[in-house]
Parts: sequence; C-alpha cells; structure tokens
Amino acid sequence: MTSAAAKRARQQIMPWFITIALLLLWEVLTRASGISNVVLPPPSEIMQAMVRYHEVITQHAVQTLITTMIGFALALAAGILIGLAIGAWSEVYRGVYPLLVAFNAIPKVALMPLFVLWCGIGAIPAVLTAFSLALFPIVVNVATGIATIEPEMEDVMRSLGARRDEILVKVGIPRSMPYLFASLKVAITLAFVGSVISETVASNEGIGFLLMGAAARFEVSLVFAGLVVVAVMAVIAYAICEYVETRMAHWAFRTRAG
Repeated sequence: MTSAAAKRARQQIMPWFITIALLLLWEVLTRASGISNVVLPPPSEIMQAMVRYHEVITQHAVQTLITTMIGFALALAAGILIGLAIGAWSEVYRGVYPLLVAFNAIPKVALMPLFVLWCGIGAIPAVLTAFSLALFPIVVNVATGIATIEPEMEDVMRSLGARRDEILVKVGIPRSMPYLFASLKVAITLAFVGSVISETVASNEGIGFLLMGAAARFEVSLVFAGLVVVAVMAVIAYAICEYVETRMAHWAFRTRAG
C-alpha cells in the first residue's frame, strides 16, 4: 500500500474509530458510575430503544426529513437569487443586506408563534423555520463570492466586449461556487435544527414531536434515539453536499493537508 493510499485509509477509518471509542467510554462510565437511565442511558440502552421503537422513529424521521429538505430547497433557491443580486449590485446590497442581518438576529423560536398563527399546527411552521435558519448563510456566501471578483478580471472581460450580465454568468457564478457549497454544508445542518425545534412546539409529527412525548413519559433512551437519528440524517446530508462540491467545484477543492 502506498503512502497516499494509507493516508486515505486512515482518514476514512478515523471518524469511525473516534465515534466507537467515545461510545465505549460513554458505556463504561455510565455502567461504572451507576447513573440512572432516566438521567443518562448508556449507548446500549439507546440502541435497544432504536430497535424497539424503529417503526415509530422511522415514521417521525421521514416527516422531519421531508420538512427539512423542503425548507432547505426553498432557502437554496431564495439564497442564490438574493445573494446574486446583493453581490452584483451595490444598491441592492445597501438596501437589502441590513434587513437580512436584522432578520437573522431575531431568534427563530420567537417567530414560531407567528408561523402557527398564520399556518396552524403542522408541517408548514417546520418548513418555514428550517427556511429561515438556512437562508442567511447561503445569501452571505453567494454575495461574498460575487463581490470578490477582481477588478482586473472585470476590466479584461469588458475589454473583450462582455456585458455586465455576461460577466456575472461567466465569471461571477463560477467564482461563487466554492462559497456556495461552503454555505450549504452549514445551512443543511441549520435546517434540521429549525425543523426539530419547530416540531417540539408546533407539530403533531416529526422527531421533535417524538422527543417531547418521550421526555414527558421519562423515556430518556427514546429521546436519545431520536437525537441520534437526527444527527445521522444531518451527517449524511452534509456528506452529500460535500460529495456534490467535489464534483461541481473540483477545481477549487483541496485535500486537507496533515
């Protein structure tokens, strides 16, 4: 095995190694200390709860995944359009960007009563919460990618007869791709956070609803099982974004050194 292949193998094994080591440490500490399962169940109890309630967990997980993906897709579409406009036109930046900063500063939990008032209990408040959390990082990164085009590059394109919209399409959008994918990996995890938070107070389905019901019955193992499922879905979604990044922005992709 070459040194490069060995390095890739270590990089692939390391996350699994660290995860298993932490789970084993958790198991040993909870068993040795005698902590009650109501306070902190060991990983083995959590796995048993996942097996025992797999049908219920799957049903709620699918609902959370659907609402999260819808909110994320809406944030992606709106974020790209707004980011392009902010990055390309200084007038839009000065008019819209302060409003986006102000909106992002509002705790999204405070918006959920309004979402429930407007849309009622159900999936729509979860979609809106996921959308509101995922939007800002996409807008900021796309706008940054557009705004950081070198003036020299713009001058060269103009000297070749390119219009402003052609510069945006042929230079600005490709230039912003690494920024976009960096924001997607943040936005997708925030979208899951938004969906689950909303489901705890404004839904009768989803992992958040499951967590609240399990906590009310003191089924802490089921609470942790739901959290594990959300974490796994978020990691998979993050990995998908990273994979697409390596395919669509491979020219800017760098293997991490070390």
